[in-house]
Parts: sequence; C-alpha cells; structure tokens
Amino acid sequence: MNQGDGGKKDFFISYTGADVRWAEWIAWQLEEAGYCVVLQAWDFGAGSNFVLEMQRASAGSKRTIAVLSPDYLKSVWAQPEWAAAFDPQGRERTLVPVMVRECTLEGLLARVVHIRLVGLDEAAARAALLKGLGRGRLKPDEPPPFPVGEGRGVPRRPHFPGALPPIWNVPHRRNPHFTGREGLLKDLQEALASGKPAALTQVIAGLGGVGKTQLAVEYAYRHASDYRLVWWVRAEEPATLASDYAALAGELGLPQKELGDQGLVVGAVRRWLEQDGEWLLVFDNAPDPRALGDYLPRGVTGHVLVTSRNPNWSAAACVLQVKVMSRPEAVEFLCRRTGQADEAAAGELAEELGGLPLALEQAAAYVEATGRRLKEYLGLFRTRHGELWARAGPPSGYPATVATTWTLSFQLAEAESPAGADLLRLCAFLGPDDIPRELLSQGAAGLPEPLSMALADPVGFDGAVAALRRYSLLETSGDALPVHRLVQVVTRDRLAEGARKAWAAAAVGLVDGAFPFDSDDVRTWPRSARLLPHALAAAGHAEALGVGAERTARLLNQAARYLRSRAEYRGARVLLERALRIDEAAYGPDHPTVARDVNNLGRVLQDLGDLEGARAHFERALRIDEAAYGPDHPEVAIDVNNLGSVLQHLGDLDGARAHFERALKIDEAAYGPDHPEVATDVNNLGTVLHHLGDLKGAQAHFERGLRIDEAAYGPDHPRVAIRVNNLGRVLKDLGDLKGARAHFERALRIDEAAYGPDHPRVAICVNNLGLVLRGLGDLEGARAQIERALRIDEAAYGPGHPTVAIRVNNLGLVLKDLGDLEGARAQLERALKILRARLGDNHPKTLEAQRNLASLDG
Repeated sequence: MNQGDGGKKDFFISYTGADVRWAEWIAWQLEEAGYCVVLQAWDFGAGSNFVLEMQRASAGSKRTIAVLSPDYLKSVWAQPEWAAAFDPQGRERTLVPVMVRECTLEGLLARVVHIRLVGLDEAAARAALLKGLGRGRLKPDEPPPFPVGEGRGVPRRPHFPGALPPIWNVPHRRNPHFTGREGLLKDLQEALASGKPAALTQVIAGLGGVGKTQLAVEYAYRHASDYRLVWWVRAEEPATLASDYAALAGELGLPQKELGDQGLVVGAVRRWLEQDGEWLLVFDNAPDPRALGDYLPRGVTGHVLVTSRNPNWSAAACVLQVKVMSRPEAVEFLCRRTGQADEAAAGELAEELGGLPLALEQAAAYVEATGRRLKEYLGLFRTRHGELWARAGPPSGYPATVATTWTLSFQLAEAESPAGADLLRLCAFLGPDDIPRELLSQGAAGLPEPLSMALADPVGFDGAVAALRRYSLLETSGDALPVHRLVQVVTRDRLAEGARKAWAAAAVGLVDGAFPFDSDDVRTWPRSARLLPHALAAAGHAEALGVGAERTARLLNQAARYLRSRAEYRGARVLLERALRIDEAAYGPDHPTVARDVNNLGRVLQDLGDLEGARAHFERALRIDEAAYGPDHPEVAIDVNNLGSVLQHLGDLDGARAHFERALKIDEAAYGPDHPEVATDVNNLGTVLHHLGDLKGAQAHFERGLRIDEAAYGPDHPRVAIRVNNLGRVLKDLGDLKGARAHFERALRIDEAAYGPDHPRVAICVNNLGLVLRGLGDLEGARAQIERALRIDEAAYGPGHPTVAIRVNNLGLVLKDLGDLEGARAQLERALKILRARLGDNHPKTLEAQRNLASLDG
C-alpha cells in the first residue's frame, strides 16, 4: 500500500487551514496503518506553486479524503479538489468525505457516504476512520513508550483534536458556566499566533476577582490541541514559582530533574523550552516582571500567559487589561448559571455588583444553594451584603470570596504608601467612575494628613496612585481615577465606625467645596454634571452616617439647583427635601437656613405646576425670615418676590402686584433707587402690569429697569439684554412690531457676544424674534428663527425639556399659518407630550398646548 499502480499514493488529504490539526491527525493515523498519504502541511515545500502542487497531488493519488467542516464547505479552493475525485457511481470510492465538525451537506456531496468523527474520543475516531476506509488492522491507541526515560521530551506525533496534550497540569477544571469574553480570547489567540517575538508573552492584568485566571484556564482548554505541553505555574510566591517550574523537568525526563540545586533545574527547564516548541506556560498571579526574570524563556519557540493584578508590564510583555463583564454578559451569566429568566433582576444585580465575575459567581452560588430568586438576593445584598459575604465560602473555581480577595492587596498597598491607602478610603465615599484628579488636588488642603500633603504635590499624588494601581485597586483613565464599586464597598466595610464617619465627612466637604455655586448657569454645567455623581454619593454616605450636616445640605441644594436648570424637577425636589430634613434636624424648623431650603423647594414645586404647594412654601419661608430679620430685610424681599411670582401664575395678579411693590419698597430702602436688585423688582412689577393689560405702565417699568442696569453694567451686559427683551415683548403687544424687532435684535447681539451663538439665552432672543416676524407676516423668517431656537435648546437641554416644548409649540403655530396642517399637528402633539410628561396635565403651559392642538380641529 505504499506506492503502487504507477507510483500513486494511497490518499491525498484535502482540507482548509482551519482544520490543519485534524488533517495532520488523520494523516498520521493512516501512515501508522501502512497507507501512504500526500498532505500539504508535510509535502509542499517553501516557494512551491500551490495550484500545481495540488493538481499533482490529486492526480498522483488513488483516492481523496475531504476533511469536512463548515469552513471546508465555504472554501473556494476545496470544491475543485473534491470535485476532481468525485465518482458518480461510487464503485471505486475515489472520494472519501470525513466529517470532523458538524456541517450540513448539500448537492453532490450529500450523496456520498461519509465517515463521521464528530463527538468521538480519539480511540473511537481512529477505529471509525480505519473501518470506514476498509482496513481491519488497528494499532494500539497509544504508542509504546521510548525505552530510555531520560530526556525524552514530548512526543511529536499529532494528538487528537480536543484531547489534552501529553504533558498537562492545569489545576482547574474547565468552568462549564464560562460566559462572554470572546473578544479577549480572540485577542489572545491572534496575538500569540502572530509569531511576533514581542507578542509571545501576554499578560492578563486586572482587579482581583475580575476573572483573569478563569480567562487563562478557558484559553488553555480551548486551544489545548495547539500545544504538546501546557504547564501551569503558581507565581504569587517565590517558593511555589520555583517548585512548580522545576517540576516540569520530571515530566520532560531531563537529566537535571534529581539535582538538589533547584536553580540548576530551573535553568535546565528554561533551556529546553528555548530549544523546543508547541508549548504554553501560564504564570498565575505574578506580582511583577522582576519576579519572572529567571523563568521566562528567551526566543520564539512557545507561548507564555501571565495573570497579574499589576498592570505595569509593558517593558516586558504585551498587556491585555481585563475589565468587568458588560451588562449583557453579566445578565447572560446569571441567567444561565441560576437557570432563571428574570433578566430585569439579573441586570439590576449585575449593576449592583459592578459586573465583577467573582461577585456574580458568589451570588449565583448562593441563589443555587438556597433556591432564592435573583430579585430576592438583590434585596438581601442591598441591605445585608456584609452578612452574605461573611457566610459565603469561595465559589467553585475561585480561591477566595469577595470579602477576602483584596485583603492582601490592601495590606501591601498601605505598607507601600499610607497616603495611597488614605486615597482609596476617600474615593470609597465618592462615585465609582470618573473621579477627577483636580477635584482631589485642588481640595487637598481640607483633607487629613498624610493624604493632604501627597495630593498637593504632583509627585506625591503620582506615588499614591501608583501604589494602588500596582494592585489594580484603582485605575487611571486620562484625568480620572475610576474605582470598582465593590472595592469601595469592601474598603468602607474594613473601616471602624469612627473612621467611616471621618472619611465620609472629608468626602462631602471635598465635593461641596468644588461644586459650582452658580450651578444653574449653563457655563458651569459641564463641571456640575461631572461632579454630580460624586455629590450624590458623598452626600448619601454623610447623611446615612449623620456627619457633615451643614456641608451635606448645602451640597444637596447646589446639586438640586443644577438639576432644576436641566428641568430634572422631580430629582431636584428629592434632593431639596433631603436638604430640608437635614437642616431642620440641625437647626430646628424656624432657622434662616431652613428658609433657604423651603424657598428653593417652593421654586421646584412651581416648576412642577404645584402652585398651591409652592405658595405654601414661599409663605413659610417668608414667616421664618420676617421673624429672623424683621419685615424690611433684603432676604425678606426675596421671599416676597417669589411669592409674588407664584401668585401671578395662580392668576392673582393684584396680589402679585402688591408683593412685587413691597419687594421694590424694601430693596429701594436698603439699596437706593438705582441698584441692580431694584432693577429686578422693577422688572417683575413690569411683568405683572403687562399681564394686567397696563402696557404703558409695563413699558415704563421695563425702561426704568433697563436704565438702572445700563448704568450699572454698561449697554452690552447680559442683564441688560433681559430688560431689552422684556421691553421688546411689551412693544410687540403695543403693536410696535418694528420697535419690538429692533429690541429683540439688540438683545440677540448682546447675548451672542456674551455667550456665543448656541447658548439658551440666545435661544430666547431668537424665539422672540421669530414671533415678531410672524406678526410682521414673514412666516418663513419666523420659521427659520424658531427652528434655530429649537436646535439650540435641544442641544442644551435635550429633546424632552419643557423649554424645548415651548419652541416646538411655536413652530407648530407657524406651520399652521403656512398651511402645513400635518406638520403643525406633529409639532403640537410633540409639545403636548413633553409638557404632560414633565409638568403634568394641569400645568398652565400644558393646558395652553392642549388649546393650540385643539385649534387645528376648530
């Protein structure tokens, strides 16, 4: 059966690159059985013409074996190879399909009986292959051992795909619940398979419990058939590193295996690895590159995986940073692991656990053991996580629990940098993501030592960060320092009660000092938005621990002010109610600080359309301030002004007028007739006169307010633009449309110069200009201006803000005038939907939008 029939080979093996391991295994079995085969991997030399070699191999072989798989059926090269051997009658059996991976056969191939190896172990697959080819002779499943044991190395015969290599010591079973991480596994495989020297050592780095070891285990099992040797080394301690590495000498049969000097044994193993190939070394939990200096083989003969909490390996290897599971991956894992289908509860639990694989596995193991639902575990974790962690043992495949896995890292980091340990304690009371470096450095003076000194000095700051980063307790991302939420939880849990209170107070003081005072100004929005998660976290911890009451309440007030400016009225209300409870407990019900909270809460209630509730709050604030300051204090004027505003919205225009007149009287007495505070009062009084129909009186007040502010600020100040705008509105109602247009254009020029072209203040001027153009009959001009205002406000506030609804409503009215009733309906319906969602059904603006929409059918 070697070469007969004119020197022809018995078999030509046709396959694709994806199945080269199968092709080699089949070729080996056939030649061991006495057949002579042609295999591209063995018989085509470098530089040969691939197409010609294939043609010669096919023509020079009696039969063709087609190694069937999904990749083979899609290959444009495979089809001509099997087609050339196809025997329609099947008598000569010149084409022998061998299926190694599940695939669907169609057309001519489906008519040929194939040998099926899918799902068989090696012995069964070998028997099926030889039996299918008509050979009864079977050699033993394993080759006889080489008579000499010393230095035998690793057998080079191809091993069965899916079987473990001859030398294998991975101490972990394959995790049957392994989920996701496909991108990471692909990156590992591509890097190691690239053959580039710099890529042959890959470091899997990340936080403890993030799944580094599990990823290495899965890679080893998934690619076991690519190697003749896979060796696992426990690298955390020098003793286990040396002993595990040296133990490979015994498996390789090296003469040095019995030497007493372990260093000599290690050297012998390393030299063998440098001279041989097809091996994978895994160094698990290595502390740093120096620890592996004597163990990493030089050269490009094999592959090395390292798992480490330390990300600083770039000088020695390529680093693959392992992050927590994405929400979809975590949800899939929890549902598969527990057999439950509650994806909503799984998603909430994944969020609570920060996607940390160790915590997810621990939770799933608890659910499995107790029979609880995921939703029940979520409730327990939120209220009693300490007890859950204390009772739990290490889950399958993990050496420790969430509560213990970072203990050594904490201890080592603190020994290396006490300031670094304090930095972690401070960050445990902030939001977990995007902690700004400047928040820490600029607030350093208010923090305890040694942290204060370290953060005030860039080198000291870097040293504290480096100590934490070395153990993956903290990450760096641009100018931010993210910390995993469970690291925060464990850090807080490790603190005594007194220390927890001290760090909570430090955190709330830090954020309070940094949060913008004018957080409702669009120019401060980016900073306010970035600090908001830290404000909420710090205030929450301080409130729960009963510390830092004054700073906590003030911070909640500023955060609420920001939320109110973004039309997050309900969220602002919650924060202000919390601030009010804190200040009432600290100062009693009748303190001026309480009046501040009550006033701010009243403004939000007014925004939400609860005008009676707002009125009650403003009246309470007024009573407190009158008792504290007397009836004629400027603080009282603020309360009176606010009360006048809500009375105006309630339709009590005479009551509103009386309050505005009182506020004006107080401020004129306190500041004189030409003070900017007086201009505000005069402006408010002008608005109520406008609503009362006293257009000339309103005009006079707006003109007085304008004169005061022009004298105080000059002709081009944004406050002047407000007065000019209001004056333009009353001129419009007086029928002086050209005068109104001139005022709106002036206000627009001032605000564009002050804020740029895309500021919400500019949108107000543009909107008003559009409305006067509508009155002048320039409907296309009106449409263009209102559409511009809409674009500005959508960009600034988002598509669901009430201010956006007002612009949409105005656009709908212009489209109605233009005869585009379908477009008008769409815009007016959108405006009504926004206002109902944000302000409620009974808010005056919602009712006005309803009337506008109904007018289309009138």
